[in-house]
Amino acid sequence: MSDASRLPAGRKADVAKYVAGHGQVTVAALAEHFAVSPDTIRRDLDQLDSEGVIIRTHGGAMSNSAIPWHDTGLEDRSRLQPDQKEQIGLTAARLVADGNVLFINGGTTTLALVRHLSSRRELIIATNSLRVPAEINAEACRDLYVIGGHVRVSGQVTVGPVVFASSVSGVETDIRVDLALLGVGAVDAGGISTSNLDEAAMLAQMASRARRVAILADSTKLDRRLFATIGTLEIADYLITSTVPKGALGKALADNSVKVLTPGAAHRDKHRVKEDS
Repeated sequence: MSDASRLPAGRKADVAKYVAGHGQVTVAALAEHFAVSPDTIRRDLDQLDSEGVIIRTHGGAMSNSAIPWHDTGLEDRSRLQPDQKEQIGLTAARLVADGNVLFINGGTTTLALVRHLSSRRELIIATNSLRVPAEINAEACRDLYVIGGHVRVSGQVTVGPVVFASSVSGVETDIRVDLALLGVGAVDAGGISTSNLDEAAMLAQMASRARRVAILADSTKLDRRLFATIGTLEIADYLITSTVPKGALGKALADNSVKVLTPGAAHRDKHRVKEDS
């Protein structure tokens, strides 16, 4: 390591580059790599975070452009592309009409959506998110059901089969919804994917029980493939994202009749979207 890189300004630039290259790193790993104390690295990370260069996490840092690991905390992930998620959530909310029955999965993008449903009424929502019950406007929701399963504490979600039993009879009841609004980890020409097998199976079940399916994904999720495939593009009716996909993904979406909705186009297209519903 050069002498210049050991100077605070030079080191901070190198730390930022290292975090960007690795996606997510710990304080201990950075301290060892740069041969400085953990406290020194913490100060560097705090300043880089305040400057918006990286995102400070518990015990380390992550790149602004990183696709989060499946066990990254929800609060840390909420700081990735917040403006995009807010606009995607607003755009997705325009697909929802009073009285709709919805699947909404857990995640930071779908939480942004939920906050834009406050003016709706008589919604029935089934979700695996432990945060949605607290975030949804009580006046908007007639009934809310939380899908059972094991709890992933970092993401504040449950993961399990999409089944519900009557509280009266105890008999499992098959359910169907008007619209599934699913935040996902990645979308490419080959399909829609996430990092966890059980989560992929759960989202596939949600999609199969919905009359329409909207996939929510910010620009960092496009043209990427993660470990577990949820389904091919044909399971989706809409892709709601921040920029119109080009190249192979754009062609595949058109070939599979997936309507792309972006915040900029939503105002121009809102009447046609309502007709689709």
